[in-house]
Amino acid sequence: MTALLDEHPYLGGEPVLRGLSISSSTYYRWRRAEREPCERRRRDAELTEQIKQTRVRSFAAVFATRRALRLDRWITNVKTDGMPSMTSYAAGLVDDLDAVRAGVTLPHSSG
Repeated sequence: MTALLDEHPYLGGEPVLRGLSISSSTYYRWRRAEREPCERRRRDAELTEQIKQTRVRSFAAVFATRRALRLDRWITNVKTDGMPSMTSYAAGLVDDLDAVRAGVTLPHSSG
């Protein structure tokens, strides 16, 4: 909806909001929160970044220790984290899991 109002400012926000049964105060409060995230959203963003960094380090540890079981745990953990980029990466690993496991466990891997 914000894209509609941003792309067509000549429409005026009030009539569009009325047509969507959204009070203007709700809309503007939402827009302000979008620009100025509250403390909780800032903290959530920090924690999300920390989780990503932890997942990256643990993925590197899978290859350093050459333990395929850790790979399976890593994939399971990433799927439950709910971060789209990490989940997508894990899904790609699962698509070629035999090759990834070989990369983890075989001594001649370039992984």
